[in-house]
Amino acid sequence: MPEDKVPRTVLNWMWLRLSALAAGAVFAIVAASPTSAAELGTAGISARAWPRAEATLGYTTPAALRAALVLYPAQVVRRIPALHVAEVRPNGSVEGFAANVARLPGIAFVQRIALRHDTQEPALALPGGRTVPWEWQYSASREDAVPDWVFRAASAITIAVIDTGADLSAPDIAAKAPTTYNERTGTDDVRDLVGHGTFVAALAAGSTTNREGIAGFGGDAKLMIVKAGAGDGSFSDLDESSAIVYAVDHGARVINLSLGGRSTSAAEKKAIDYATSHGTLVVAAAGNEYQEGNPAEYPAALVQPLGSEGIGGSGLAVGASTLAGSRAIFSNTGSYVSLVAPGDNVFSALSSLSSTSRFPRVTLPGSSTGLYGYASGTSFSAPEVAGAAALVWAANPLLDATAVAEILKESASSDGAWTPELGWGVLDVGAAVSRATGEQASASSALLTLSVLLRPRPRHSSSSTREATLTATLRPAAPGIPAARNVTLELFDGGRWRTKAQGATSATGRTAWKLSLKRGTYRLRARWAGSSDLAGALSKPLVLRVR
Repeated sequence: MPEDKVPRTVLNWMWLRLSALAAGAVFAIVAASPTSAAELGTAGISARAWPRAEATLGYTTPAALRAALVLYPAQVVRRIPALHVAEVRPNGSVEGFAANVARLPGIAFVQRIALRHDTQEPALALPGGRTVPWEWQYSASREDAVPDWVFRAASAITIAVIDTGADLSAPDIAAKAPTTYNERTGTDDVRDLVGHGTFVAALAAGSTTNREGIAGFGGDAKLMIVKAGAGDGSFSDLDESSAIVYAVDHGARVINLSLGGRSTSAAEKKAIDYATSHGTLVVAAAGNEYQEGNPAEYPAALVQPLGSEGIGGSGLAVGASTLAGSRAIFSNTGSYVSLVAPGDNVFSALSSLSSTSRFPRVTLPGSSTGLYGYASGTSFSAPEVAGAAALVWAANPLLDATAVAEILKESASSDGAWTPELGWGVLDVGAAVSRATGEQASASSALLTLSVLLRPRPRHSSSSTREATLTATLRPAAPGIPAARNVTLELFDGGRWRTKAQGATSATGRTAWKLSLKRGTYRLRARWAGSSDLAGALSKPLVLRVR
């Protein structure tokens, strides 16, 4: 049975095993570079072929173009008058035509045609002799049905991958220039000696536009790599919890947890609640122990609680499906499964530091750099859903985390029927994005907090007052909510709340007030009245004692 779980020392984690598929062949196209008129000496011309036996002419006036073609006949394939450019196919030698025409008055340049092809990643190509692409999971989940503008809009969302780190030299990860943090050392060293985190991170948010390797599910979403646990890949509940808090505090809107164990803890519960209260969506792997008693896995059974049968919850617990859309034989089942996504022999990027026995390498024709291979497990289904969540949020920034999760479940393949094997069905990214685009979210929820910095009274001062700075932070549950929201600071006078001050939030959602307070006890709170796109909110009352 393939297992992908990173072991957790406290929670009885399981090590991962991988399975690989055979490689096929693929055809790649190489683009030629344009050449300026100054480069068109006889030796230079003969050194390189002219694509399509055509040339591009830049001309100053239509008359200059006509005169050139009278002297050196050529068929005009097309003209772009606004640019004073023509594509021509000479009657004779292209080399001789170019060398001669480039010297004529009124001809600005003669260049080779620069062939272009789409930016499809090599892993999305159809290998010769095979019926499915290398990265078959991309089309199986209908990721290829997502409009291009949604991929680009996902740049407003940050996906945090809490795992064994990542190989930052892997092309699809390097192209994202991810933010990095090592939870154990407090540094940015996230070298992935195990390989699990690299595979997961590339699936969640690997570049879709670098024309190399694979295509991640999150489009242009920003990538945050948080390495947690020991260097051998083992985790504890505290490693996980600390990493979750870091990711939330540093702007993650989606957190992927491709890890789990058979028991939970108060710390883990508090960390999940912390993420939820800050509007972050947590996506967790459901586990690979079906053939070992099919136990419930945590934190998956926290975000989609046991007994919920896929209804409600604070996040998504993801099982694994096969190419045929059935449950992968190793994937756990139960009342905590939200949905499934491709996880049986899926294709992704590999860490150069990982063991070849644990992550076998597969040659990917069309890729010039990086390492790639196949692996199985719910650990690799979860990041696909995490990436899809970023796209749903990009399609409709007014949604909150709960709405994003519900859309992913509602749009999955089961047509509204939940089962313990597949949850609400196989991930359908195209349908989820389409549903999100038409979703009428009148107002996003919000979190409003109030904090205080009370400055000490200057030594030898006879003043009866102290200076206090109160800071209100308005954090929408959906990204993309603009700043400049007027927040009110209120003071309780013993009978009712009265307005003490007002201020507009900055781009970070913060506004601050400086007050001079006499000795006494003060009860303060912040209020956001609400608007059409962001619901009203109150902070918890803050009790301040000035002595």
